[in-house]
Amino acid sequence: MKIPFNNDWIYNDDFNALPEGASVRIPHTVAVTPYDYFDESIYQKISGYQKDFELPDGAYGKKIFLVFDGVAHKATVYVNGKEIVTHNCGYTAFEADITDAVKLSGTNTVKVRVDSNETLNIPPFGYVIDYMTYGGIYREVRLEIRPENHISDVFARAGSDGILDIDVTFSKTDVPYSICLKEKASGNVVYTAENVTDTHFASGKIDGIRLWDTDDPFLYELTVSSADDEYMTTIGFRDSEFKADGYYLNGRKLKIRGLNRHQSYPYVGYAMPASMQRYDADIMKNELGLNAVRTSHYPQSQHFIDRCDELGLLVFTEIPGWQHIGNDEWKAQAVKNVEEMIIQYRNHPSIVLWGVRINESVDDDELYKKTNETAHRLDPSRPTGGVRYLKKSSFLEDVYTYNDFSHDGKTPGVDPKKKVATNPDAPYLISEYNGHMFPTKPFDSEEHRLEHALRHANVLDAVAGYDDIAGSFGWCFFDYNTHQDFGSGDRICYHGVTDMFRNPKQASYVYSACGDLKEPFLEVSSTFDIGEHPAGNRGKTYIYTNCDSVKMYKNDLFIKEYTHKDTVYKNLRNAPILIDDLIGDQMKENEGFSDRQNKIVKEAMNYIGIYGMNDIPAKIKMRLVEAMAVYHMKFEDAYQLFGKYIGNWGGTTLKFVFEGYKDGKPVKTISKTAFKRLHMEVKCSSDKLFEKDTYDVAALRITVCDEYGNVQPFFNDSLPMEIEGAGEIIGPARARISGGAGGTYIRSCGEGKIKLKISCPEGYEGIFEKDSMELEFTSAKNG
Repeated sequence: MKIPFNNDWIYNDDFNALPEGASVRIPHTVAVTPYDYFDESIYQKISGYQKDFELPDGAYGKKIFLVFDGVAHKATVYVNGKEIVTHNCGYTAFEADITDAVKLSGTNTVKVRVDSNETLNIPPFGYVIDYMTYGGIYREVRLEIRPENHISDVFARAGSDGILDIDVTFSKTDVPYSICLKEKASGNVVYTAENVTDTHFASGKIDGIRLWDTDDPFLYELTVSSADDEYMTTIGFRDSEFKADGYYLNGRKLKIRGLNRHQSYPYVGYAMPASMQRYDADIMKNELGLNAVRTSHYPQSQHFIDRCDELGLLVFTEIPGWQHIGNDEWKAQAVKNVEEMIIQYRNHPSIVLWGVRINESVDDDELYKKTNETAHRLDPSRPTGGVRYLKKSSFLEDVYTYNDFSHDGKTPGVDPKKKVATNPDAPYLISEYNGHMFPTKPFDSEEHRLEHALRHANVLDAVAGYDDIAGSFGWCFFDYNTHQDFGSGDRICYHGVTDMFRNPKQASYVYSACGDLKEPFLEVSSTFDIGEHPAGNRGKTYIYTNCDSVKMYKNDLFIKEYTHKDTVYKNLRNAPILIDDLIGDQMKENEGFSDRQNKIVKEAMNYIGIYGMNDIPAKIKMRLVEAMAVYHMKFEDAYQLFGKYIGNWGGTTLKFVFEGYKDGKPVKTISKTAFKRLHMEVKCSSDKLFEKDTYDVAALRITVCDEYGNVQPFFNDSLPMEIEGAGEIIGPARARISGGAGGTYIRSCGEGKIKLKISCPEGYEGIFEKDSMELEFTSAKNG
């Protein structure tokens, strides 16, 4: 019996002040933080949680446990005044056996002492860390009532050969058990075994098995039952292998293309329920087109990994830590963290690699021999990796995983494997790139945002060109709060391809275009506002698309049709395409130019429009000389033509339209021109909230756009909000907008309707199409 245990807790910033405090629900953070400009002192404390409870009928003669999915960072559990257990990792689950401390009738009291200080002698602490570590009972809690002799663990391995291997662990005595395997989606039973007496079981080949794959993540529900107990888990049949020449899934070579993910959110740090954990996976797969994620730098919510299982996102997960290695006690906890991570997560088919080094730490053979041995003993079916910044370092793992930050915008995208890996015959994976090399805010200049995107494209293209690199994980999925040693002074690391609310920056377009999206994708890098660029030179403009071709129009006149043959990238599918023509055949039609005159003048003017008049290459100079010598053009003629067809200073407002085509049919259109009115667009994760095991949350990603849906990158303000009904706003009652995008979160507070009103900022009335917009949500029990 599993009973949710998340409501009606009392919380106090001072553990010793309990039972006084505020009523809270789990997941909970010890400090609601500002969006920016706060430091780690806000959550460093020794706080306390308390809950009174009664046991249900049927608990007599049973074992009783409290299971905590995540408490940051040192947790001590007391029941009825008796100390039960202390757990020293903020990123793995633990259980407290409270059988001998509870009363079977009457009221029991559980207290949890939570130490979220960064002075603890456990990973990741001991030195500076490039992320906030927050605090609290931030993942769910449950009460479990189990038989005296219960099934404590089931470890299943399911390969592409259709053979199921199972290890079953009982708490006291081995007893016979049965096995039932069902298709998770349909519930159809595909395999059963009765009266199994060996705790290690291997089936014969199970016919008709569908494999788990990134394109078809087919899942099965495995139930192991004894006379008194039942254990259920989800599995997938698949073969996953890292080889010297890359990564193979079910025998198919697959280039890993992923991003790193932290588990933090604005205002509440780590404390978000299942829906928000799952939503992150949805964004990564369905909006960015990724096939993999690295859970940097710690194990993350089971809800997130469950969703990766369901979506077909490969997962590289690792133990907590960031560069620092502590003393012997600290190291012993790191080894313990490996053990907990693997036992708790090893049935997930999405997990393909265990990270058993402290991220970016120096070599420590004694420690890493222990972590590798622990990993291989507990899970011989998966390889180990160790994220390092060192070339040719001590290599004890199965996969050489390396943070390659060599690209600076001019150098090659990545170093070749032979320059990095200690063993050239070992599998090789790039675990981070970009990130701190080029921090980019949503409201940075257009040229800066473009450079950020191109750096991601450069690395992806380089990785795609090496057959012996298994893939790469960019740094990182979204911006995040950090310590003073990092970030931009406001306590934010602007390293993400999305902002903190998961709104896309331009760099995300590279992933969406080259990814595995089924829906058509089309974006353009520029607003075509010449005043945004130095000296009015438009600079380079790129198309990001997964369409077969894109037709470009200027003021309804066709200019050019672009295909992916036009890109300079040689290896990356659907790479960015440079727009190299803003004129088309207009001068032939309007000025009477011949084909040759049109060609040479257009080439020269398009070049100058991008790069300006300085350092004109010889080829373009020759075009200008030919225009003057052969066609008797003067500088004044060229100047006027440039203003008419490229510069457009003070001229007619230009409108650029881009039409994306697939299979010869138009599937996507975007328009770029000067705005007349603004409006708010809101993308909600859901308008239905369900109070199941705890409260639910809806994410609102808000953008300020022109009438054509283009986000306005220099709109920086906040939008007043009002809420009524069975919900509340997480954080301030104003939606933060930076670079034209921001958001908020709505939390359920029981059952009923929720109404949210979002207004335009003061002083913008009349500029927005509507001064406000209203959204409705429903909150219901159990869904």
